[in-house]
Amino acid sequence: MHACCKSNATDTEACTDCTEEKCCGCHKTKHRSDEEYKKLIHRLNRIEGQIRGIRGMVEKSAYCPDILVQVAAANAALNAFTKELLANHIKTCVADDIREGNDEVIDELVTTLQKLMR
Repeated sequence: MHACCKSNATDTEACTDCTEEKCCGCHKTKHRSDEEYKKLIHRLNRIEGQIRGIRGMVEKSAYCPDILVQVAAANAALNAFTKELLANHIKTCVADDIREGNDEVIDELVTTLQKLMR
């Protein structure tokens, strides 16, 4: 159990309860290139705008099918974000860990994929 967050997360799992301003080391992090960071943030900003647009439609009592079409577009945008992030993860983190002999990353990837496929 990690002292900062009272989490039962192991050193290879990210805890979700951390309240420390500085991380205790129980969380994994990834350094992203400026280009990767900008691409991901750009996608998230667009998705955030789509969600605000959907909220506006609900507030203005828009017709249900019109809202549903926008929800489908937001879902597609989130799926595209997920695919890009997952591909980057496999190409960098997973590949690097395997090269270093850390085969536990494969189990972590399988668990992540199972969560994504729910």
